[in-house]
Amino acid sequence: MRIDNSSSALITGGASGLGRATAELLAASGAHVVIFDLPSSDGEAVAKDLGATFVPGDVTSEADASAAVAAAVARGPLRITVNCAGIGDAQRTAGKDGPYPLDKFRKIVEVNLIGTFNVIRLAAQEMSGNEPLDGDRGVIVNTASVAAFDGQIGQCSYSASK
Repeated sequence: MRIDNSSSALITGGASGLGRATAELLAASGAHVVIFDLPSSDGEAVAKDLGATFVPGDVTSEADASAAVAAAVARGPLRITVNCAGIGDAQRTAGKDGPYPLDKFRKIVEVNLIGTFNVIRLAAQEMSGNEPLDGDRGVIVNTASVAAFDGQIGQCSYSASK
């Protein structure tokens, strides 16, 4: 997909790690970048460095995700969404301290799976109305580490949710 100066890109988890690197690359390629990350993140500073927009929020919140998509649309047609937001907790399913806490598992699934889908559905709806550019209306990329596929010890919640 061609990136031009009229397209916007929404990056979840864009204030650090892979999300930040993605935001930097897309900004350097000419996209209008919107970083969607937790209010406690470095999103404001990263956005300032990149000439991007920061939308603080939680991917599991319909209102927050809607605000992030709206911010991206305000900058230009939303053509790129990259889901980098994610959390994990390295802990064995059954260990000497007892079973993996269900509330931790539920929280990780909520962020990594449901939060990602929340952003996908809202971004896809917006992209569906775009005029095709080189035959495409937009692209959505979901990221995960190798732990999503490798079944590493202590990564049951991350692997299940990614």
